[in-house]
Amino acid sequence: MKVELLYFDGCPNWKEAAAALQKALDLTLHHDVQVDLTRVETQEQAEERGFIGSPTVLIDGRDPFATGAEHFGMACRVFVTPEGLAGSPSVDMLTKSLG
Repeated sequence: MKVELLYFDGCPNWKEAAAALQKALDLTLHHDVQVDLTRVETQEQAEERGFIGSPTVLIDGRDPFATGAEHFGMACRVFVTPEGLAGSPSVDMLTKSLG
């Protein structure tokens, strides 16, 4: 399994997402999976990578939280979590996405 976290420096939510992602990997017994951190620096890179905001989690190249209605770009992303809107997916959401 390949897990990647895309982010840009202007949005602080990626650090919370990275911590939640590591916890979710531990809970799903994926201790051997390394998260690749990828900084997106330009709009062009955002479009090339399918970056719909920071943070974007890719699991085997797929964004499990994308609806298809998003636009690519350099913005902080908002996730609908069981607790309400948040700047990163919850540990539970990530755990379910990791299987």
